[in-house]
Amino acid sequence: MRKSRATAAAVAVAAVAAATAAAGVTAASASDPQPTAACGVLFDDFAYTAHDDPAFAANGWSVRDYQGGPGVPGARWEADNLTFPRVDGEPVAQLAASTDGTPEGTTQTEFSQREQRFFEGTYASRIHFSDAPVTGVDGDLVNQTFYTISPLRYDNDPIYSELDFSEYLPNGGWGTTDATNFFTSYNTYQNNPEWAAKNKSDSRPGSMAGWHVVSATVADGHIRYYVDGELVADHDRSGEFDVYPRQDMSLNFNQWFIDLASHTGGTSTYEQQVDWVYYAENEVVTAGVAAERAAELRASGVTHRDDVGSC
Repeated sequence: MRKSRATAAAVAVAAVAAATAAAGVTAASASDPQPTAACGVLFDDFAYTAHDDPAFAANGWSVRDYQGGPGVPGARWEADNLTFPRVDGEPVAQLAASTDGTPEGTTQTEFSQREQRFFEGTYASRIHFSDAPVTGVDGDLVNQTFYTISPLRYDNDPIYSELDFSEYLPNGGWGTTDATNFFTSYNTYQNNPEWAAKNKSDSRPGSMAGWHVVSATVADGHIRYYVDGELVADHDRSGEFDVYPRQDMSLNFNQWFIDLASHTGGTSTYEQQVDWVYYAENEVVTAGVAAERAAELRASGVTHRDDVGSC
Protein backbone atom coordinates (compact mmCIF):
# COMPACT_ATOMS: atom_id res chain seq x y z
CA MET A 1 0.00 0.00 0.00
CA ARG A 2 1.33 3.46 -0.93
CA LYS A 3 2.23 5.87 1.85
CA SER A 4 0.12 9.02 2.18
CA ARG A 5 1.55 12.42 1.29
CA ALA A 6 0.97 13.55 4.87
CA THR A 7 3.71 11.21 6.08
CA ALA A 8 5.98 11.65 3.09
CA ALA A 9 8.39 14.12 4.64
CA ALA A 10 9.22 11.88 7.58
CA VAL A 11 9.36 8.74 5.50
CA ALA A 12 11.49 10.24 2.74
CA VAL A 13 14.51 10.79 4.99
CA ALA A 14 14.69 7.14 5.96
CA ALA A 15 13.81 5.96 2.47
CA VAL A 16 16.51 8.07 0.85
CA ALA A 17 19.20 6.81 3.20
CA ALA A 18 18.11 3.20 2.72
CA ALA A 19 17.85 3.50 -1.06
CA THR A 20 21.24 5.07 -1.59
CA ALA A 21 22.94 2.66 0.81
CA ALA A 22 21.25 -0.37 -0.73
CA ALA A 23 22.20 0.80 -4.20
CA GLY A 24 25.83 1.16 -3.18
CA VAL A 25 26.02 4.70 -4.53
CA THR A 26 29.19 6.44 -3.39
CA ALA A 27 29.07 9.75 -1.58
CA ALA A 28 29.56 12.98 -3.51
CA SER A 29 33.10 14.30 -3.82
CA ALA A 30 34.74 17.47 -5.08
CA SER A 31 35.32 15.83 -8.46
CA ASP A 32 31.63 14.99 -9.01
CA PRO A 33 29.59 17.09 -11.46
CA GLN A 34 28.24 20.24 -9.88
CA PRO A 35 24.47 20.87 -9.82
CA THR A 36 22.98 23.19 -12.42
CA ALA A 37 19.54 24.79 -12.72
CA ALA A 38 16.58 22.42 -12.30
CA CYS A 39 14.33 21.70 -15.26
CA GLY A 40 11.93 18.94 -16.38
CA VAL A 41 12.00 15.43 -14.91
CA LEU A 42 11.01 11.92 -15.94
CA PHE A 43 10.59 9.44 -13.09
CA ASP A 44 8.96 6.02 -13.19
CA ASP A 45 8.97 3.20 -10.64
CA PHE A 46 7.12 0.79 -12.97
CA ALA A 47 3.98 0.31 -10.90
CA TYR A 48 2.08 -1.40 -13.73
CA THR A 49 0.09 -4.62 -13.90
CA ALA A 50 1.28 -5.72 -17.37
CA HIS A 51 2.69 -4.39 -20.63
CA ASP A 52 -0.88 -3.77 -21.83
CA ASP A 53 -1.84 -1.84 -18.69
CA PRO A 54 -3.42 1.36 -20.13
CA ALA A 55 -1.30 3.46 -17.76
CA PHE A 56 1.89 2.06 -19.32
CA ALA A 57 1.10 3.52 -22.75
CA ALA A 58 -0.47 6.64 -21.26
CA ASN A 59 2.83 7.36 -19.52
CA GLY A 60 4.71 7.24 -22.81
CA TRP A 61 6.06 3.68 -22.70
CA SER A 62 5.87 1.13 -25.49
CA VAL A 63 7.04 -2.47 -25.72
CA ARG A 64 8.59 -3.82 -28.90
CA ASP A 65 6.75 -6.53 -30.84
CA TYR A 66 8.38 -6.35 -34.30
CA GLN A 67 11.44 -8.15 -35.69
CA GLY A 68 14.80 -6.64 -36.58
CA GLY A 69 18.13 -5.73 -35.05
CA PRO A 70 19.94 -5.72 -32.78
CA GLY A 71 20.38 -9.36 -31.94
CA VAL A 72 19.82 -12.65 -33.69
CA PRO A 73 18.28 -12.42 -37.19
CA GLY A 74 14.91 -14.19 -37.11
CA ALA A 75 14.51 -13.89 -33.33
CA ARG A 76 11.25 -12.45 -31.99
CA TRP A 77 10.80 -9.43 -29.74
CA GLU A 78 7.99 -10.55 -27.42
CA ALA A 79 5.77 -8.06 -25.58
CA ASP A 80 4.71 -10.77 -23.13
CA ASN A 81 8.35 -11.07 -21.99
CA LEU A 82 7.92 -7.75 -20.15
CA THR A 83 6.30 -8.24 -16.74
CA PHE A 84 6.02 -6.23 -13.51
CA PRO A 85 6.60 -8.39 -10.43
CA ARG A 86 7.26 -6.99 -6.95
CA VAL A 87 10.74 -7.27 -5.46
CA ASP A 88 11.29 -6.40 -1.80
CA GLY A 89 7.83 -4.88 -1.74
CA GLU A 90 8.34 -2.58 -4.74
CA PRO A 91 7.34 -3.03 -8.39
CA VAL A 92 10.01 -3.59 -11.03
CA ALA A 93 10.05 -3.93 -14.81
CA GLN A 94 11.34 -7.40 -15.68
CA LEU A 95 12.74 -8.23 -19.11
CA ALA A 96 13.08 -11.91 -20.03
CA ALA A 97 15.10 -13.29 -22.95
CA SER A 98 15.07 -16.97 -23.91
CA THR A 99 16.76 -19.18 -26.47
CA ASP A 100 16.92 -22.84 -27.41
CA GLY A 101 19.86 -22.15 -29.72
CA THR A 102 17.77 -21.49 -32.83
CA PRO A 103 16.53 -18.15 -34.21
CA GLU A 104 12.93 -19.35 -34.25
CA GLY A 105 13.29 -20.47 -30.63
CA THR A 106 14.75 -17.15 -29.45
CA THR A 107 12.80 -14.27 -27.86
CA GLN A 108 14.14 -10.90 -26.73
CA THR A 109 12.63 -7.90 -24.90
CA GLU A 110 12.70 -4.15 -25.32
CA PHE A 111 10.65 -1.27 -23.94
CA SER A 112 11.13 2.45 -24.34
CA GLN A 113 10.02 6.04 -24.18
CA ARG A 114 9.94 6.13 -27.98
CA GLU A 115 9.32 9.85 -28.40
CA GLN A 116 12.60 11.63 -29.16
CA ARG A 117 12.82 14.17 -26.33
CA PHE A 118 15.91 13.25 -24.30
CA PHE A 119 19.14 15.16 -24.72
CA GLU A 120 21.30 16.96 -22.14
CA GLY A 121 21.01 16.34 -18.42
CA THR A 122 21.35 13.43 -16.01
CA TYR A 123 20.18 9.88 -16.62
CA ALA A 124 19.98 7.27 -13.86
CA SER A 125 18.40 3.87 -13.30
CA ARG A 126 18.60 1.16 -10.67
CA ILE A 127 19.07 -2.10 -12.55
CA HIS A 128 19.44 -5.73 -11.51
CA PHE A 129 21.84 -7.52 -13.85
CA SER A 130 22.05 -11.34 -14.03
CA ASP A 131 25.09 -13.51 -14.62
CA ALA A 132 23.18 -16.77 -15.05
CA PRO A 133 19.84 -17.85 -16.47
CA VAL A 134 16.88 -18.40 -14.17
CA THR A 135 16.28 -21.67 -16.03
CA GLY A 136 18.45 -23.71 -18.38
CA VAL A 137 22.16 -23.96 -19.09
CA ASP A 138 24.38 -20.86 -18.76
CA GLY A 139 26.81 -19.59 -21.39
CA ASP A 140 24.76 -17.58 -23.90
CA LEU A 141 26.06 -14.26 -25.19
CA VAL A 142 23.29 -12.10 -23.78
CA ASN A 143 23.32 -8.28 -23.58
CA GLN A 144 21.47 -6.37 -20.82
CA THR A 145 21.17 -2.66 -21.63
CA PHE A 146 20.11 0.92 -20.79
CA TYR A 147 20.56 3.53 -23.54
CA THR A 148 19.31 6.48 -25.62
CA ILE A 149 19.15 6.46 -29.42
CA SER A 150 17.94 8.30 -32.50
CA PRO A 151 16.99 6.74 -35.87
CA LEU A 152 19.75 6.12 -38.42
CA ARG A 153 18.28 7.67 -41.57
CA TYR A 154 21.00 6.22 -43.77
CA ASP A 155 24.54 4.84 -43.43
CA ASN A 156 26.89 7.28 -41.69
CA ASP A 157 24.02 9.65 -40.89
CA PRO A 158 25.85 12.78 -39.61
CA ILE A 159 23.26 13.59 -36.91
CA TYR A 160 22.84 10.04 -35.60
CA SER A 161 23.06 9.99 -31.80
CA GLU A 162 23.34 7.04 -29.39
CA LEU A 163 24.55 6.77 -25.80
CA ASP A 164 24.90 3.29 -24.31
CA PHE A 165 24.92 3.92 -20.56
CA SER A 166 25.34 0.21 -19.92
CA GLU A 167 25.66 -2.85 -22.13
CA TYR A 168 26.37 -5.70 -19.75
CA LEU A 169 27.62 -8.98 -21.24
CA PRO A 170 27.66 -11.52 -18.38
CA ASN A 171 29.20 -14.24 -20.55
CA GLY A 172 31.42 -12.01 -22.63
CA GLY A 173 31.26 -11.24 -26.32
CA TRP A 174 32.61 -8.57 -28.67
CA GLY A 175 36.15 -9.83 -28.14
CA THR A 176 35.77 -10.59 -24.44
CA THR A 177 35.38 -13.99 -22.79
CA ASP A 178 34.35 -12.90 -19.28
CA ALA A 179 31.68 -10.65 -17.79
CA THR A 180 32.16 -7.10 -19.13
CA ASN A 181 30.18 -3.86 -19.13
CA PHE A 182 30.51 -1.54 -22.14
CA PHE A 183 29.93 2.24 -22.16
CA THR A 184 29.71 3.63 -25.69
CA SER A 185 28.99 6.98 -27.35
CA TYR A 186 28.30 7.07 -31.11
CA ASN A 187 29.14 9.51 -33.81
CA THR A 188 27.45 7.31 -36.43
CA TYR A 189 27.68 3.89 -38.08
CA GLN A 190 27.08 2.08 -41.36
CA ASN A 191 25.36 -1.20 -42.22
CA ASN A 192 26.71 -1.70 -45.74
CA PRO A 193 28.82 -3.13 -47.26
CA GLU A 194 29.54 -4.28 -43.71
CA TRP A 195 28.74 -2.95 -40.26
CA ALA A 196 31.25 -0.33 -39.11
CA ALA A 197 30.94 1.97 -36.10
CA LYS A 198 32.32 5.43 -35.46
CA ASN A 199 32.27 5.73 -31.70
CA LYS A 200 34.16 5.94 -28.43
CA SER A 201 33.82 2.98 -26.10
CA ASP A 202 35.18 1.94 -22.71
CA SER A 203 34.68 -1.34 -20.92
CA ARG A 204 34.77 -2.47 -17.32
CA PRO A 205 35.55 -6.14 -16.64
CA GLY A 206 34.01 -8.08 -13.79
CA SER A 207 30.64 -9.31 -12.64
CA MET A 208 27.76 -6.85 -12.36
CA ALA A 209 25.35 -9.41 -10.91
CA GLY A 210 22.87 -7.76 -8.56
CA TRP A 211 21.50 -4.24 -8.15
CA HIS A 212 23.44 -1.21 -9.40
CA VAL A 213 22.69 2.44 -10.11
CA VAL A 214 23.80 3.17 -13.66
CA SER A 215 23.97 6.88 -14.49
CA ALA A 216 25.37 9.38 -16.96
CA THR A 217 25.60 13.13 -17.32
CA VAL A 218 25.44 14.82 -20.71
CA ALA A 219 26.64 18.43 -20.57
CA ASP A 220 29.33 20.83 -21.75
CA GLY A 221 30.59 18.53 -24.50
CA HIS A 222 31.14 15.55 -22.18
CA ILE A 223 29.26 12.30 -21.64
CA ARG A 224 30.34 10.96 -18.26
CA TYR A 225 29.33 7.41 -17.34
CA TYR A 226 29.00 6.15 -13.76
CA VAL A 227 28.29 2.86 -11.98
CA ASP A 228 27.20 3.27 -8.36
CA GLY A 229 28.57 6.80 -8.42
CA GLU A 230 32.02 5.78 -9.70
CA LEU A 231 33.17 7.47 -12.92
CA VAL A 232 33.93 4.71 -15.46
CA ALA A 233 34.17 6.65 -18.74
CA ASP A 234 34.34 10.24 -20.02
CA HIS A 235 33.72 10.81 -23.73
CA ASP A 236 34.06 14.25 -25.31
CA ARG A 237 34.24 15.96 -28.70
CA SER A 238 38.00 15.46 -29.16
CA GLY A 239 39.71 12.92 -31.39
CA GLU A 240 38.63 11.34 -34.64
CA PHE A 241 34.93 11.15 -33.73
CA ASP A 242 32.82 13.82 -32.08
CA VAL A 243 30.42 11.61 -30.12
CA TYR A 244 28.41 14.31 -28.34
CA PRO A 245 24.74 13.82 -29.31
CA ARG A 246 23.39 16.04 -32.08
CA GLN A 247 19.66 15.55 -31.61
CA ASP A 248 17.02 14.41 -29.14
CA MET A 249 16.83 10.67 -28.52
CA SER A 250 14.44 8.03 -27.19
CA LEU A 251 15.07 6.29 -23.85
CA ASN A 252 15.32 2.49 -23.87
CA PHE A 253 15.94 -0.76 -21.99
CA ASN A 254 16.41 -4.14 -23.66
CA GLN A 255 17.86 -7.62 -23.32
CA TRP A 256 18.99 -9.52 -26.38
CA PHE A 257 21.39 -12.18 -27.67
CA ILE A 258 24.50 -11.22 -29.62
CA ASP A 259 24.56 -14.64 -31.29
CA LEU A 260 23.68 -18.26 -30.51
CA ALA A 261 27.03 -19.96 -31.17
CA SER A 262 27.73 -20.69 -27.51
CA HIS A 263 24.32 -22.14 -26.64
CA THR A 264 24.11 -25.67 -25.25
CA GLY A 265 21.26 -27.76 -23.88
CA GLY A 266 17.57 -26.91 -24.04
CA THR A 267 15.95 -23.54 -23.46
CA SER A 268 17.71 -20.98 -21.27
CA THR A 269 15.94 -17.89 -19.90
CA TYR A 270 17.69 -14.77 -18.57
CA GLU A 271 16.12 -11.90 -16.62
CA GLN A 272 17.00 -8.23 -16.21
CA GLN A 273 15.06 -6.02 -13.77
CA VAL A 274 14.64 -2.25 -13.57
CA ASP A 275 13.58 -0.74 -10.24
CA TRP A 276 13.22 2.88 -11.36
CA VAL A 277 14.42 5.34 -13.98
CA TYR A 278 15.11 9.05 -13.47
CA TYR A 279 16.03 11.77 -15.97
CA ALA A 280 16.76 15.39 -15.02
CA GLU A 281 16.48 17.54 -18.13
CA ASN A 282 19.32 20.06 -18.61
CA GLU A 283 20.50 19.42 -15.05
CA VAL A 284 23.74 17.80 -13.90
CA VAL A 285 23.56 15.96 -10.56
CA THR A 286 25.45 13.06 -9.00
CA ALA A 287 24.20 9.48 -9.01
CA GLY A 288 23.62 9.82 -5.27
CA VAL A 289 21.37 12.86 -5.74
CA ALA A 290 19.45 11.10 -8.52
CA ALA A 291 18.89 8.08 -6.26
CA GLU A 292 17.79 10.35 -3.40
CA ARG A 293 15.28 12.11 -5.62
CA ALA A 294 13.91 8.80 -6.88
CA ALA A 295 13.50 7.61 -3.28
CA GLU A 296 11.77 10.85 -2.27
CA LEU A 297 9.30 10.60 -5.15
CA ARG A 298 8.54 6.97 -4.36
CA ALA A 299 8.18 7.66 -0.62
CA SER A 300 5.70 10.47 -1.34
CA GLY A 301 3.53 8.11 -3.34
CA VAL A 302 4.57 9.28 -6.81
CA THR A 303 4.81 6.36 -9.23
CA HIS A 304 5.28 8.45 -12.38
CA ARG A 305 6.24 12.04 -13.09
CA ASP A 306 6.90 13.51 -16.51
CA ASP A 307 7.33 17.21 -17.22
CA VAL A 308 10.21 16.86 -19.69
CA GLY A 309 10.12 19.71 -22.17
CA SER A 310 8.63 22.16 -19.70
CA CYS A 311 11.59 24.52 -19.83
